[in-house]
Amino acid sequence: MAKELKNFTKRADNYSQWYNELVVKADLAEQSAVRGCMVIKPYGYAIWEKMQHTLDQMFKATGVQNAYFPLLIPKSFLCREAEHVEGFAKECAIVTHYRLKNDPDGNGVVVDPEARLEEELIVRPTSETIIWGTFKNWIHSYRDLPLLINQWANVMRWEMRTRMFLRTSEFLWQEGHCAFATPEENEARTVQMINLYADFAENYMAMPVIRGVKSANERFAGAVNTYTIEAMMQDGKALQSGTSHNLGQNFAKAFDVTFMNKENKPEYAWSDSWGVSTRLMGALIMTHSDDNGLVLPPKLAPIQVVIVPIYKNAEGLKAISERVQPIVKELLSRGISVKYDDADNKRPGFKFADYEIKGVPIRLAIGQRDLEEGTVEIMRRDTLEKETLPLEGIEDHIEKELEDIQNALFKRALENRERRTITVDSYDEFKKRIEEGVFILAHWDGTTETEEKIKEETKATIRCIPLDGDTTPGVCMVTGKPSARRVLFARSY
Repeated sequence: MAKELKNFTKRADNYSQWYNELVVKADLAEQSAVRGCMVIKPYGYAIWEKMQHTLDQMFKATGVQNAYFPLLIPKSFLCREAEHVEGFAKECAIVTHYRLKNDPDGNGVVVDPEARLEEELIVRPTSETIIWGTFKNWIHSYRDLPLLINQWANVMRWEMRTRMFLRTSEFLWQEGHCAFATPEENEARTVQMINLYADFAENYMAMPVIRGVKSANERFAGAVNTYTIEAMMQDGKALQSGTSHNLGQNFAKAFDVTFMNKENKPEYAWSDSWGVSTRLMGALIMTHSDDNGLVLPPKLAPIQVVIVPIYKNAEGLKAISERVQPIVKELLSRGISVKYDDADNKRPGFKFADYEIKGVPIRLAIGQRDLEEGTVEIMRRDTLEKETLPLEGIEDHIEKELEDIQNALFKRALENRERRTITVDSYDEFKKRIEEGVFILAHWDGTTETEEKIKEETKATIRCIPLDGDTTPGVCMVTGKPSARRVLFARSY
């Protein structure tokens, strides 16, 4: 059974299939009866909860408050901001009726044609419109600003090609929506939130990211500017892992949200929105995991330490349990999540394989001989290295190892990105090197036409214009026209 748990596709053979199989075999999620939607299983949801809890605390530390807005949005709301509705029109799920009735022909139930809604409702693909329709009731004076709101919710975007966590028709996320009295405050918050996401990605997910600005062609529908964090997965593809949008006064004008400023004159509010989703789960998997299963950074692992007793009889188990309980208690007192798995319905070998595929950072195995010798076997999931150590003081060692694993995972991911990030000056070289699974820094003339040409011919997109990096002017690799600076290209998920 233990061998069966590990029997899945290798990354080098088929990275996409490896990912799909790992999501299922690590008990993270499974396909649902609804096309394009997934069931997030308890272990997968526990990881998401840790992400959610950490981010929620980080948001609130900046003054953000949580609220909740309706799932259904009047179609007329979505249509008020022209770019916004155009950007989401093809992904909208629409509610047209509110009642079913028995089919007189005996074919179960059918939609009651007499129960058609007066106005069709959109299942939210994002909430700017319904929130700014509400903000009109909340904002009247500069004294009502800034307004810093976040909601944890689900959204629906009718995707044709789906992959669990990375792209599903329904997914979980948070979306922050802020209103300000001045454009300077608004821009500062937009930048603050992309930096917060980068902090979370690097210090909790152990995932290095590149902060940058999206090109006009790639920015959020209805935004003046979009900031992004881009991460490299192990196969060299990019994953957009968080965005923060400066919306200017677009949505305030669309919903007539004005306030009396300090000069007692009416003015449209300034706004931004920002969000991350369960796509971060996919990022976590593809940044760190290996051919043996999931690898989790300790800060986000639901179980940071598992202890497996190896015994022959009830007396042996009792002796091990009595010795282990003080260790468990001490680890818990230090804020370390630990599981003592003394269940007798699975063999130790099965447990080892199960916790390995689920990415538990540290595993302790203790048998009756270890008890006699005062030792314990410890294994690190990131390296699969084992060593035998004294039981005395094992808590201190575990605490240090968890910190080291967190740092080592970040370092390994950063080294992978740096090794696979290159600078290119000619389009011929670009077309050749992009096949290798790399990030490419190259000059671009700033036009949508050139950007679309590159995308059509190479399947690579401008991931961002990096906030840090080479700002030396040059010439576009495609057209030879002047280029202000290098931008980041990659193929993406």
